[in-house]
Amino acid sequence: MPLVSDGFTTGRADVGDVEIAYDVGGSGPPLLLLHGYPQHRGMWRDVAPALAERFTVVTSDLRGYGESSKPAGDPAHERYAKRTMAADQVTLMRRLGFPRFAVCGHDRGARVAHRMCLDHEEAVAAAAVLDIVPTRHLFETTDRAFASAYYHWFFLSQPPDLPERLIGGAARDFVEITLDRWSAPGFALPPEQVREYADAFTPEAIHASCEDYRAAATIDLEHDAADADRRVACPLLVVWGERGAMHRLYDVPATWRDRAGDVTAQSVDCGHFVPEEAPSETVALLIEFLTGVGPW
Repeated sequence: MPLVSDGFTTGRADVGDVEIAYDVGGSGPPLLLLHGYPQHRGMWRDVAPALAERFTVVTSDLRGYGESSKPAGDPAHERYAKRTMAADQVTLMRRLGFPRFAVCGHDRGARVAHRMCLDHEEAVAAAAVLDIVPTRHLFETTDRAFASAYYHWFFLSQPPDLPERLIGGAARDFVEITLDRWSAPGFALPPEQVREYADAFTPEAIHASCEDYRAAATIDLEHDAADADRRVACPLLVVWGERGAMHRLYDVPATWRDRAGDVTAQSVDCGHFVPEEAPSETVALLIEFLTGVGPW
């Protein structure tokens, strides 16, 4: 599960009520990479080494995923609120000696990065979000097309432990089918990577990921509503796959220009899993964007 690459070291950091697993390598301005669902920090395997030639790269597992702690959920879903998950990662970076850094998140990690930009403005020098539009926008504009393409938002957010039981009965199939359907037609992750993600989808991880989505449908919306008039202050890179649901259903850059003052937007010829389907393009876009912003 750790990032397999020369020059990276693996560790765990106590950030309060959980421990966060991470890999760190490279030199230069610090850059935090946050994964999405149903994955873990290993998704950056084809991106992080190239970025480490210019940056000090930290790949970490969000709480509830990979090798990080997986606390049981609470009735208000605060333990998996994006506010809580963002605070974990800011504390991790401080523990590593990086009080100010750039962050790039994919999928769930991008939602954590968005919240981080609002709650920890002083810590985030620049941010990149891969293949998402803001959570509040999704729920406010939900229609049949979104509900069909992103059915899991409504399934995973059902009260416990219905989704946990159903997924747990065929966890490997669920992960394999999800990875296949969200990728562009004709693209397939290597079997060993699929097995790695499936092996990490333990009962504890399944519960935690459901709590992540329950938080998105409840407490995260409360936090987003309270910050409805706030905009991301730092430079923001928005990247999305041209062969994915976000491109098909939304004007992705427009949704972010409503919420950030300095937006750079670029689509890529791939599906949802941008860093794995288009690693060289992802690296090039991040280097161009961050070089223009930095150093920090």
